[in-house]
Amino acid sequence: MAKKGNILVIDDEEIMRDVLESLLFQEGYRIDLAKTGEEGLERYQQKPYDTVLLDVSMPGMGGIKTLEALLKTDAEAVVIMITAYATFETAVSAWQQGAFSCIRKPFDNEHILRTVASGIARRRKDEERRELKKTLKRTSQKSEIIARSKKMQSVLEQIELVAPARTTVLVQGESGTGKELVARAIHFASPRAEHGQFVTVNSGNIPSELLESELFGHVRGAFTGAVAAKKGLFDVADGGSIFLDEIGNISLEIQSKLLRVIQEKEFIPLGDTHTRKVDIRIIAATNIDLRQAVADGRFREDLYYRLNVISIDLPPLRERTEDVLPLAQYFINKYNKENQRNLNEEIKPEVLAALEAYYWPGNVRELEHAIERAVVLSRGTILELECLRPEILNPQLSLANNGGRGFFGQFDMVHGVSFYDEVARFEVSLIKQALEYTGGHQSRAAKLLGLNATTLNSKIKTYNIRF
Repeated sequence: MAKKGNILVIDDEEIMRDVLESLLFQEGYRIDLAKTGEEGLERYQQKPYDTVLLDVSMPGMGGIKTLEALLKTDAEAVVIMITAYATFETAVSAWQQGAFSCIRKPFDNEHILRTVASGIARRRKDEERRELKKTLKRTSQKSEIIARSKKMQSVLEQIELVAPARTTVLVQGESGTGKELVARAIHFASPRAEHGQFVTVNSGNIPSELLESELFGHVRGAFTGAVAAKKGLFDVADGGSIFLDEIGNISLEIQSKLLRVIQEKEFIPLGDTHTRKVDIRIIAATNIDLRQAVADGRFREDLYYRLNVISIDLPPLRERTEDVLPLAQYFINKYNKENQRNLNEEIKPEVLAALEAYYWPGNVRELEHAIERAVVLSRGTILELECLRPEILNPQLSLANNGGRGFFGQFDMVHGVSFYDEVARFEVSLIKQALEYTGGHQSRAAKLLGLNATTLNSKIKTYNIRF
């Protein structure tokens, strides 16, 4: 692109094209010429120009129709109409339809140059505004992902890398880790944010018999109750991205149709016989092990590999304790606004210690709910320990409740039991749950169980516990 700008001149008169080309070229502009409206439109569709000089009176398509087509191609196209005196009223009408300016023949060279310079300045300002808007949108989406820890910094780096691509993405992580936030950030950091919507489908909340209609739509009379045709979510997301949450829960039949959308970029609405083409990016998420689901015959292997081209694994909150403080502060500010409270975002050391020591089985979502509760219950301006849920203050309560549930009452007292065998079995059960709860972290599991770390390690070896 020329530094001063690219200009397209559309005029059927050769002498006018030559005059404008010579004048503008001397000023440092890059010039392309077109003899007809059709030719000019084709050039513009191949590459946008900073400014278009367009003659009103031309054979064929004509200046007014060319203007309409240019603005349809690019709503912010800067078009300067050039007209003879006899067609000046027509040019003014075009001005009202979206032309940037009108110049009447015979024109003054300085007037042309001033108008072109103004047009290019407007074009550049529009481009800066669009870029700023995109940047702000990308920033706002990414700012919701708190990433002080190295693991989450790595996730943000992956988002930056995969966003511009067209390929499918599989986001994996436990429930509550923020998979939808990642999917949104991918969409809004991609070119698709300018052309299409971000559509979310929670596959786990939609009954299987309704999910096909939700995704692909249906025609009138496709089934009982289908009194009108309905557009599916793939149609709604055309040009954009669709986020399929809990992808592991969809039926094998719908998996087959989803595979077709990925491979062929087409689908058939329920009850229809005609295919619909669609340009869409699929971002899927799961909190189950899809490889195991494939092995169990619950998930198609070919679909798994199609979805898993790029995988982003979200760590559980217990593995990113560095993020607990900024997340808690973020949620304090959020629920201050929602509940007209004024809690200080500074967190007392003892409160932070309790938050960081807890293992957050519900991950970021559970932390958010805990902070919301604390904000609502707080009587002062600083979050206090008593505002936290009891199990956060004493994690052993939660573990003991889970560990003991249903354990007693399993013994056959008619025939007697081995006291020591049952105690050992109970110990193994508690230790396994603690290790599972802490992701295999022995020192944290020991703290949960109220044991010395060396004692726990000794019991793990004694019972040959594998995790």
